[in-house]
Amino acid sequence: MSVPAALFNVEWKDYVPALAEGLGRSLSYTLAGFAGAVVVGAVVALLRVSRRKPIRALAAVYTEIFRNVPLLAIIFITYFGLASVGLRLDAFSAGTVSLVIFYGAYLSEIFRAALLGVHGGQREAGQALGLNGVTTFSSIVFPQALRLALPGTATMFVDLLKSTSLLVVISAGELMSQAQLIASETFRALEVYIVISAVYFVVCYPLSQLLVFLERRVQKGAPLSVRRHRRLRRARQILASTPETSEATS
Repeated sequence: MSVPAALFNVEWKDYVPALAEGLGRSLSYTLAGFAGAVVVGAVVALLRVSRRKPIRALAAVYTEIFRNVPLLAIIFITYFGLASVGLRLDAFSAGTVSLVIFYGAYLSEIFRAALLGVHGGQREAGQALGLNGVTTFSSIVFPQALRLALPGTATMFVDLLKSTSLLVVISAGELMSQAQLIASETFRALEVYIVISAVYFVVCYPLSQLLVFLERRVQKGAPLSVRRHRRLRRARQILASTPETSEATS
């Protein structure tokens, strides 16, 4: 028997439902963890650029701690450590909280760099136009910072999806947990983990390429919101009709 034939002897059709469930759970962890990490990262980033030194210092402590602690350690603390002091979280809650805490620290640095990357003259221009601080931030600073933060944020999203595999240590039911169960049942560990790695690649690679495409579109000036897209389309229609109107008037 050849080596490739010897490797692929698992009846994969019997495990398709389990793999589909595991992949669905992995995506659920990814979406919930990323949404929470974006919120945490944005708040911490705003604190990092605050004018008050104690607030900046507190946010910096959070960022430095969780950027330099392994995600696996955070998962153990959240699931096993908190349970030892009476705060027991289910696997989904513990896994999501761990991802939020860990990736919130990384996203805060990406967002902070994006905010600092917007030239100070943009804020001064908003003040010169009579805009208050909130309007200046939401209408001038934030859209530019969002474009600067998009590449790093997209990379973190794909990385977070791959990191859900670490939740296997708490039997979270995600894709790697299902792989572990299949491997223990079939005793075909090499084949199982090769196939699971291929599944991760099939999911992550197209997603990363889609995000790269989005990033390039945004860098070329594509609008980030439906509202702005409608405004730009309306402006193009007005500009396109202007020459015709001028010729009709003359």
